[in-house]
Amino acid sequence: MIQHLPALVVLLAVLLQLGTAALVARARTRYGVHAPATSGHPLFERAFRVQMNTLEATLMFLPALWLAARYGAPLWAGLAGLLWVAGRAWYAAAYLKDPARRGSGFTLALLGLLAALALGGFGLARAMLAG
Repeated sequence: MIQHLPALVVLLAVLLQLGTAALVARARTRYGVHAPATSGHPLFERAFRVQMNTLEATLMFLPALWLAARYGAPLWAGLAGLLWVAGRAWYAAAYLKDPARRGSGFTLALLGLLAALALGGFGLARAMLAG
């Protein structure tokens, strides 16, 4: 079970991406912002920024998670990943309500990312030194 935790985190990250994309699609319809426009109603813009910020964060997170799972420890990598997913979900919900309150979710996700990066980086260095 533990060895599958990072894969579960990847699945959750993909579902989070799908969720943010669905929020943008719904906001486009609700506020009449037709593609390819990326600005318009402020609530659409919030949803769009949540999606883009989450996409940008995911681009850094997934390789860090992979390194942590491969060279660190699957359990700790998975736990760091769950922290990241929870933080990003919190960030998204807070940003949609009030952008000024997104900081706590961002910080939680950042801690998850940094933990995965540290696990992967130290594990890779250890593997390279071992030959």
